[in-house]
Amino acid sequence: MMVGMRIRIDAVDLPGRTCPAPAGSGAPTYDNIHVAVQRRDRPAELLEPQPGDAASATWTLECTALASPTGTDVKGPYVQDRLGRRFIYLSWGTVDESGVFSMFRRAKLMLDVVPAEVLAAAAREGLLVGRLGLTDAHGNPLCARVEPPHITWTAETWTAESAS
Repeated sequence: MMVGMRIRIDAVDLPGRTCPAPAGSGAPTYDNIHVAVQRRDRPAELLEPQPGDAASATWTLECTALASPTGTDVKGPYVQDRLGRRFIYLSWGTVDESGVFSMFRRAKLMLDVVPAEVLAAAAREGLLVGRLGLTDAHGNPLCARVEPPHITWTAETWTAESAS
């Protein structure tokens, strides 16, 4: 049976508004960086961009959960599905004077590594919460695959207060 569920991403330790380009790339420094959740198959459609120097950032995503022979399957407009692996993209980009977001890096919050019992509990309780820091070991925006221990997943009971 398919049930409504939400995923809340709670992020702290944002890297700031400036990010140096990779050494030797010749690219300029990235300025006025922001981070947002990317919609599935629509890289330009971003949910609630947050400045890179915010104290914290939170996004709440609507999704569905369905029990399957392999566990709990999560789907939704912000849940990516590549080769059967589900994840959420956090896109990092610069925002120019006219408000245009230009992505330069992404982080993949992997859902297929959420412990099965946590995912099943989240489907029952209504909320899966991922907590993570967004600065990598070099002081730059976190990118690439994000799995525990870099993110902690918990199930919580959904209430109106859970959204923030």
